[in-house]
Amino acid sequence: GDGPSVALTEGSRPLLIQADAYAGRPTPHAWMSPQRTEHYVDQLVKAFSSLDPDGAQTYRANGEAYKLKLRQLDGELRQALDSLPKQQRLLVTCEGAFSYLARDYGLDEAYLWPVNAESEITPRRMARLIDLVRERQVPAVFCESTVSDAAQRQVAEATGARFGGTFYVDSLSSADGPASTLLDLQRHNVKLIRDGLAGGKG
Repeated sequence: GDGPSVALTEGSRPLLIQADAYAGRPTPHAWMSPQRTEHYVDQLVKAFSSLDPDGAQTYRANGEAYKLKLRQLDGELRQALDSLPKQQRLLVTCEGAFSYLARDYGLDEAYLWPVNAESEITPRRMARLIDLVRERQVPAVFCESTVSDAAQRQVAEATGARFGGTFYVDSLSSADGPASTLLDLQRHNVKLIRDGLAGGKG
């Protein structure tokens, strides 16, 4: 519609895609990191307060309550990853959607294709990922809900890693599913990472 809009990323510095034909472009998906989502909340509080000054106190209180939940999730993720051997701190996904989360929580990332480029899986890219998973002895690999996980299951089979489950990234689940809100989405993903990489500990 023609209503007011706000850029939630305003004032934040984007990460750039490092490889492939997309190198140098900003990568989206900052909302995948509980730490970075706090910036979105601040932007929303600011925007709503500007549109409705009488409600500013309520927006601020709601924003702080939401950020508290994000910080709890942040603590859960840090605690889960603390005991993980450095070489196994590799988050292997189908799409390169976890750059912010990886950067903020001390993980390396590897993926089958960059942002929204499922058609670009090549034998060379697949072989490179298989070699990396073997070399790092990564216990689990993952995929996202919006794409086919068939190629990633092949990686798991070829390396002895297990398929650790399906992340939600660009879309929520149904209301009764595991990712019906952004917080639930992040909690679901954190649990998969914890159970997959830390072997169910924590």
